[in-house]
Formats: sequence, C-alpha cells, structure tokens
Amino acid sequence: MNCLWCHEEVLLEVNWTTITLPAKAKRICDKCENSLKELSGNRCQRCSREADTEICDDCIWWGNYHHGEDVIDYNYSVFPYNAHMQDIIAKWKYRGDYQLGHLFENQFINHFYKKFNWIKEVIAVPIPLSSERLQERCFNQAEMLCSFLPIQSMDMLTRVHGEKQSKKTRKERISSENPFYLVQKLNKPVILVDDIYTTGTTLRHAARLLKTAGCPNVYTYTLVRG
Repeated sequence: MNCLWCHEEVLLEVNWTTITLPAKAKRICDKCENSLKELSGNRCQRCSREADTEICDDCIWWGNYHHGEDVIDYNYSVFPYNAHMQDIIAKWKYRGDYQLGHLFENQFINHFYKKFNWIKEVIAVPIPLSSERLQERCFNQAEMLCSFLPIQSMDMLTRVHGEKQSKKTRKERISSENPFYLVQKLNKPVILVDDIYTTGTTLRHAARLLKTAGCPNVYTYTLVRG
C-alpha cells in the first residue's frame, strides 16, 4: 500500500508479533505520520487553545456571553492548524479527497480514549452540512471522523445553507444566527464532532440546541484547533 499523502510505498515492519497477529495495514508512511504534529504544551482546559492559563480569555468571554455557564463542557482538539495541516485539510475537505481522512484515524481514536472514554452512555453527533454544501463536497468530514469512534453516533441536527464560515470575520461568526435545527431529542451526554474549532461559534450553536432539548452535558471533539 502507498502512503495517502506522499504516495511512497508503506513498508510494514516484520517481526514475531506481526507474523502471529497481523497488524492493520498502515495508510501513511512513518515520515508523513511524524509530520503530523499533535498539540502539545499548555492548553486551555475548555477549548484546547495554546495558553499559559487554565482557562483562556476566549472561554471566559464565552462564559460571560452565556450568563456565567458555557454551553460546552469542554472542547478537545488533536492537532494545531499549521501550514502542513492546512494543506491536508484543503485537499481532504474542499477538493473531495475522501480517503485522506484516514490519515487521522489512529490519532483521533487514541485521543478519544484519553479524553472521553470515561463518559458513560455518550453519543457522538457530527456537525451537519447543508444539503447544498454536501452536494458540493460529496461527503461530510465530521461524519467520517465520527465513524472512527468506538461509540454510537446519531444524526440529530440539520443545517440551513449559508455563507461558508471560513469567509466570515470573527465578529460575523459570533453574531451569526443559529443555522441548526433539532431532528430529535436525547437525554444523554453528547460529543459534538467537527473538523476544526476556530471561534467555537458553530459548535456552541449546536450545543445550545442540544442542551435546551435535554442533553445533560455537551462536549466537543475536533480534529484541529485553529
């Protein structure tokens, strides 16, 4: 098998373990895997932003905006949005290279076990695309990330079509109307899954609906922290 990113042949290590218990085929070579630098160092405990304080200024602002209690219990992200990650995301998300999403599969699963595995009866909910955007991209990247997780996932939200978030300023994102509608209610903890956390507005729109409808806790799990 060739690496999904550089297309070089992926050479599998052969030892007694791999002979007796064949490993799952790797989709990425060691060089490209090592280039996927995970978030490290101090981070905000609520949003995963690189910060020297336990709670960053953004999360304090969101707490005040929601009258003292943020609608998101916390967000956890795996990777920073550096130049290399931007290139991969652009090809995967905007140019429709679905298979590239598997580059992140192992790390996304491993970090789930580290940060979320303690939550009982939790349901994964992907952030939806509008029908127009789904037709344009051919797949929902959040649904793909959900499919990697070892828990049940449910499509609980629908989305109204609008301007791409990437084209909006921070102020425009925060002041935007809620684009989501609830399909069904669920009285269980939820992990909202999306590819990128930028301002956190999109995730909080969805979280507000879910909490209003009875979800006791809403966490968010994102691949990248912008």
